[in-house]
Amino acid sequence: MTLPATPVASSSSALDVDVFGLDRERKRAWLLEGLNRLTAHHQSHCAPYARILDGLWPASPAQTLETVPWLPVRMFKLLDLKSIDDTQVSRTLVSSGTTGAAVSRIFLDAETARAQARALTRIFSHFAGAKRMRMLVVDDDSFLRDRTRFNARAAGILGFSNFGRDHLYLLNESLQPDWAALEAWLQAHPDEPVLLFGFTFIVWQSFVQAAQRDGKQIRFPAGSMLVHGGGWKKMDEQKVDNAAYKAALSSTFAIERVHNYYGMVEQVGSIFFECEHGHLHAPAYADVIVRDLQDLAPVPHGTVGAIQVLSLLPESYPGHSLLTEDLGVIHGEDDCACGRPGKYFGVLGRIKNVEIRGCSDTRTVPGA
Repeated sequence: MTLPATPVASSSSALDVDVFGLDRERKRAWLLEGLNRLTAHHQSHCAPYARILDGLWPASPAQTLETVPWLPVRMFKLLDLKSIDDTQVSRTLVSSGTTGAAVSRIFLDAETARAQARALTRIFSHFAGAKRMRMLVVDDDSFLRDRTRFNARAAGILGFSNFGRDHLYLLNESLQPDWAALEAWLQAHPDEPVLLFGFTFIVWQSFVQAAQRDGKQIRFPAGSMLVHGGGWKKMDEQKVDNAAYKAALSSTFAIERVHNYYGMVEQVGSIFFECEHGHLHAPAYADVIVRDLQDLAPVPHGTVGAIQVLSLLPESYPGHSLLTEDLGVIHGEDDCACGRPGKYFGVLGRIKNVEIRGCSDTRTVPGA
C-alpha cells in the first residue's frame, strides 16, 4: 500500500493508485488534497457552483474530508452544472426517474468519460478477474437502437457490457424473458461460467419470479456471477432482503456469486461494490460519509444517516462531493473480514418523502 508520490493532477491520474491500496490515514490525506483541487477547479470554471460556494461555504480549503463543500444531489435536477465549454461536452448522462419527474443532467468531457470507464474496469476486475466471460444482460436492448434513451440505465448496461463477450439480452421491450433463446445460448457452451448483469428489481421480476411462474429450473455453469444495482424500494415492498434475494438466485439458477453495487449517474465510475461478506466498499479514489438527518453533522460508525459520496473523478462537472437522498450506515473502516482496506457500509433505502429514481425501481413489466 503506497501513496502516490505526486498530487492528484487530474481525474485520470487519480487512478494510478491501487483500487483498494490505501489505509485510512494515507487515503484521507490523498483524497483531501485531490478534493480541494477539484473544489477550486470547479469554483473557477462553473459560475453557478461558485455562487453556491460563496454563499454557503468558507473561502479557505477544507482541512478535513468532513468539511469539503458538498452539493445536494438534487441540484443537478435544477441547474446545468458543468465546468467545461459546450464544445467540450462529449456525452450527457440523464438520471432515471419516474414519468414527469425532473432528471439530472451530467456533462462529461472525453477525459472524465475515460476516467470513469477506467475506474469501473479496475473495480470490476478486482472482484471478478480480468477474463471476459460470456454475458447475459437481464434487460432489453432497445436503447441500442434509440440513443435518445441514453439514460443512467443505458449507461450502466453499456459500462458493464465491456466486461463480457457473446452478449445475450434476455428480455423484450415488455420485459418478458426469451427462455428458448437463453437455453440455446447456454447449450452452446454448457460448461463456461456466465457473467450476468441487471438492475435489482428487473432481475427479480423478469428473471427470478418469471422463472418461478413459468416453471423454469435453469442451472447456470459453476462460477457464474450476477452483478446487480439500482433501487431496492420495490424489493422492500415485497419484503425481500439481500439474503433472500441471493437465496432465490441460488435455488432457481444455481448462481452462487451475487454482488450488489451502489452508484449513481452523478458519480458514474465511483461505484461501491459488495464484497463476499455483503458489505459495500469504497475504492481508493472515492469515499463515503454519513450525516445526521437533522443537523447534517457527521455521525459515528454504526449510526444511520444521509449518505455523502466523495470522488476524485468528476473533472468536467462539480460532482466530487454530493449529499445523496439515501439512508446508510458505515459499519467500519480497514477491518472488514474480506481484508480490503477502506470504509465498508450498507444502504438502507431512500430518505422518507424523496422521489423514487433507482434504475430498477422506475421500470416494471406492463400490467404487473
